[in-house]
Amino acid sequence: MGKYIIGITGASGAIYGMRLIEECLKAGHEIFLTITKSGRIVIKEELNMDLDLNVEMIEDRLLDYFKVSKDVFTYYDIDHISSAIASGSFRTDGMIIAPCSMATVSAIAHGSSTNLLERAADVILKEGKPMILIPRETPLSAIHLENLLKLARLGVKIIPPMPSFYTHPKTIDDIVNNTVGRILDQLNIEHNLCKRWS
Repeated sequence: MGKYIIGITGASGAIYGMRLIEECLKAGHEIFLTITKSGRIVIKEELNMDLDLNVEMIEDRLLDYFKVSKDVFTYYDIDHISSAIASGSFRTDGMIIAPCSMATVSAIAHGSSTNLLERAADVILKEGKPMILIPRETPLSAIHLENLLKLARLGVKIIPPMPSFYTHPKTIDDIVNNTVGRILDQLNIEHNLCKRWS
């Protein structure tokens, strides 16, 4: 099974990252998670989960939330720049940032590594591993579009969370699952999250 780095930033849409983690773990993959400080604020605001705790307590809360053990899930503090995912010698199968703020898009596009998430992304790019970004911003400025284009030209998959209304979604979960399903498709992970056109 695969090993995936997942980053959650301060853009709205923390549910995309959390649902993605659930589905990856359910499929038997190992997850390495890091969350920006603003990402923890958004998780509290949108999902009513307080992660304003020390690192060990955050990991324990997430392990309980996902109902898994430490052998398949590791949480790294955003400032833990010496963690495993900061090194190119640590083997993973790719990285997904869901949701991805425009500040993070800019940092990755320009090679900035001011925190663990940005450093991990820099490593994924230099090692030629798959990277997927779920950008959450509207409207998009020319700067945003130029940064996304730069990353797309480097092979980064850009998946804006755009619902497919031909599936007739009934709930927010239906809309979230549609986007998460598209992410899993890019990772070649089997799922039953969304209806396929036939």
